[in-house]
Amino acid sequence: MRDLPLIAFAGNPNSGKTTLFNSLTGAHQHVSNYPGATVEVTRATYRAPDGEELALVDLPGTYSLTAYSPEERVARKAIIEDGPIAIVCVLDASNLERNLYFLTQVLELGVPTVAALNMVDEAERRGLSLDTARLEKLLGVPVVPTVARRGEGVAEVIRRARESARDGARPKPLRFGAHVESAVGEVLRSLPGTDGVPEARRRFAAIKLLEGDRDMATDLAACVPASTFGRIAEVRAHLEAHLGDEAEILVADERYGIASGIAREVTREGHRGRVRTTEQIDAVVTNRVLGLPILVLVMWGLFECVFHVGAPAMRGLESVFGWVQGAVGSTLPEGAVRSLLVDGALGGVGGVLVFLPQVLLLFLGIALLEDTGYLARAAFVIDRVMHTFGLHGKSFIPMLLGLGCSVPAVMSARTLSDPKDRIATILVIPLMSCSARLPVYALLAGAFFAPDRAALVVLSLYVLGILLAVSAAKVFRSTLFRGESAPFVMELPPYRAPTALALLAHTWERAWMYVQKAGTTILAMSLIVWAVSSYPQPPAGSSVPPIEYSLAGRAGRALEPVLRPCGFDWRLDVALVSGLAAKEVVVASLATIHGVGSDEEDSGTLRDALRADRAMSPLIAYAFMVFVLVYIPCVSTVAVVWRETGHWRWPLLLVCYTTLLAWCCAMAVYQIGTLVGL
Repeated sequence: MRDLPLIAFAGNPNSGKTTLFNSLTGAHQHVSNYPGATVEVTRATYRAPDGEELALVDLPGTYSLTAYSPEERVARKAIIEDGPIAIVCVLDASNLERNLYFLTQVLELGVPTVAALNMVDEAERRGLSLDTARLEKLLGVPVVPTVARRGEGVAEVIRRARESARDGARPKPLRFGAHVESAVGEVLRSLPGTDGVPEARRRFAAIKLLEGDRDMATDLAACVPASTFGRIAEVRAHLEAHLGDEAEILVADERYGIASGIAREVTREGHRGRVRTTEQIDAVVTNRVLGLPILVLVMWGLFECVFHVGAPAMRGLESVFGWVQGAVGSTLPEGAVRSLLVDGALGGVGGVLVFLPQVLLLFLGIALLEDTGYLARAAFVIDRVMHTFGLHGKSFIPMLLGLGCSVPAVMSARTLSDPKDRIATILVIPLMSCSARLPVYALLAGAFFAPDRAALVVLSLYVLGILLAVSAAKVFRSTLFRGESAPFVMELPPYRAPTALALLAHTWERAWMYVQKAGTTILAMSLIVWAVSSYPQPPAGSSVPPIEYSLAGRAGRALEPVLRPCGFDWRLDVALVSGLAAKEVVVASLATIHGVGSDEEDSGTLRDALRADRAMSPLIAYAFMVFVLVYIPCVSTVAVVWRETGHWRWPLLLVCYTTLLAWCCAMAVYQIGTLVGL
């Protein structure tokens, strides 16, 4: 793919860039109605109607080519260094002025550019009328109106991009005011000429050097003499002294002036009904008093739906897997093979897959919150609480994404520009209850608590995870990452009615990952747990039960003194160890250890087996769920923390502090509960 002509898709967060990319390529990048959904570069191959193949790249959303955060650096590097033949700059038609600020920088690169004026339907609903012909004339590049989510104008965008690339139509950079333009010219004359580099690209470098862009200075250090950097510093100092402000701010003001002027030239305002509706809703859901209770009610309603709506389907799946296990068990002769298939494979994987309906509902609910635009409001509402604990309000987005899976949640922390905020957020994301923990909660809450209380029990675990996360963040920001947290600035996207297709696509994408994990990681771990739970066999005549004589039994007994203060017996200890691979494996291990699905008569469901276990009680079940909530995340999460932080000490700290915190929390729940007679 690297040898194919490359077209880059760039734009502000939440401009519909990834939706446009998906429409062209058929890719299934996650698209959400909040800023920062794309956090890494995605490449795909596109075959044009004439048969030509192109490489398309979807870049993280960014407001500027002056890179402050990791994903902004990724976007800038791809645009500047990967040599695209054309850039498609996606503009949100309903927020044209802000989007044009980014486009003014793209034009300075001298790369053939097409402006995709996206979400024109949204602009019309807001009462805005845009003169695209006038906009194209002012910008000097093709402008194509699009509605990416419906595929309108998408083919025209790629056609115009290919034409611009073939014609070598390099855009003319927009000019600044006299004083700033004069300073840019002086810096440009100071730079040594480079054969083959377009004048516009040299102008981009000159502007960045005038702004004091360290990344640009580093890139040019090998080919620009130190004396030149000294001369540029003199030009910058003269400009700042003459105009009374920092050069970076002066250049930014010039850009905003250009963007504002163009936006006024091409925009006509009509009715503002949609804007007023958005403002009226925001006055309630982001209210200082009502916002937080509304958020709690929304989450409570989500979990009530997950349990009550998903319960019948879950029971149906239990019956299906029970029948399959019975059929397989009655077909095969007694022995290791039957036990392997029935107890190991079907018991383990089936014990996890029965919770698929509830996981589906959770994913559907999260997708609904994302696509309507409420998720961004939730981050705004929680900002005051987050700052109390030393976290950036924007940290709430990765933390809330942790309700789905910690791996993409950790990656999405790239949107935080301050390294202290970013690493602190990464270290607390695993305390959020990911979907892998939901089967454990659903199993134990359904087994030991009344149906009308099960949702509240699970909600309490999610709330506990949030409280522990922000408390841990407070500790980190007070010790390892001291300093003021950056102010919270985040775009609130318009409310949108999500399409059924988009909701189903998001839900299916995540659910399929859950099913794939059941067929790979969980299946493999279930077979391993079966093996260590079945061998070695006790000698003939031994009074020791086979499960206790096995490797799993011995390992569980060895761990029992450590975890006994939490109320756990050796079987729960084994399940916890197996859950290091993936939290769903805890359920699979419990099913295997308790012999659910074996050929014994009336073995029943796993919930029945747990209720009948004298070593279990509602208090122990809750303490166990608390431990599962807090302790070491799965190995995939630990690996991605290592990759994102770039050092082994942060994943090591994560492993150590979550293990200790889990033991302390579970022990406190069990010991205090025992003291008060629970």
